[in-house]
Amino acid sequence: MRLTTFTDYTIRVLIYLGLHTDRLTTAAELAERYQVSRNHLTKVVHFLAQQGYIDTLRGKGGGIRLARKPHEIRIGILIRDSERDSLLVECFNKESCQCRILPACRLTGILREAEKAFFQVLDGYTLADLIRNDKALDALLAEAIPGT
Repeated sequence: MRLTTFTDYTIRVLIYLGLHTDRLTTAAELAERYQVSRNHLTKVVHFLAQQGYIDTLRGKGGGIRLARKPHEIRIGILIRDSERDSLLVECFNKESCQCRILPACRLTGILREAEKAFFQVLDGYTLADLIRNDKALDALLAEAIPGT
């Protein structure tokens, strides 16, 4: 299974916010630290706010922060939320599937079993697990900006 860039950025945003729970962060700061498109991150931030993962504060001095504690954010659930419209294979959607062998194909069941195992592993981890090496992560993100 390959995760979308959107999901990758979703996880990265939460990692950064998990490292900086003591203050507000902006999409501009995230884009600068990760050296990725601010436009993409703005969409991710909007999604995360809609899903209740982060709080947003508008206006001067505004920004974003985690709405939940890192140990409350399950990685499997987060990825399911962000990959909601993404199917592993076409045959997972029987209404739109054009495969002629679908009624007799055993691969669909095997892939469903594999996907279930994939998420079962991810469900065992939280954002807190991803930020345990906080000093190393923060140092790498600080290197992204010359002079910091």
